[in-house]
Amino acid sequence: MSRKAFTAEGAVSVGPYSHAVETGNLLYLSGQTPIDAATGKLVEGDISAQTKQCFINLFAVLKAAGLTPDDVVKVNVFLTDMANFEAMNEVYKTQFTTPYPARTTIGVAALPLGAQVEIELIAARK
Repeated sequence: MSRKAFTAEGAVSVGPYSHAVETGNLLYLSGQTPIDAATGKLVEGDISAQTKQCFINLFAVLKAAGLTPDDVVKVNVFLTDMANFEAMNEVYKTQFTTPYPARTTIGVAALPLGAQVEIELIAARK
């Protein structure tokens, strides 16, 4: 199986992985934490600010691959505190149009660099 990797300006890697890998018509985006590419640090603020930054980073990766949020078919959200679900969801619902992608939200003990949220996507080429 062949795979093509994509790297995007505006998205930071904190380990040895590709921002996204394409195989067939599917693009698998690595999880993005709320790192501001300009500073290399987590964005200041609450879960809403962190969720928004995750999507800024993810959509930069989609753009590098020639795709848009409309091509997203599955989203996985990881939260360190499920009490933040509603606030995350308020930001989330502004990022996509209906019909929304399938989604899973998982509570986790911790995320890299002390982030409150990490989000990964799967997109499909038409």
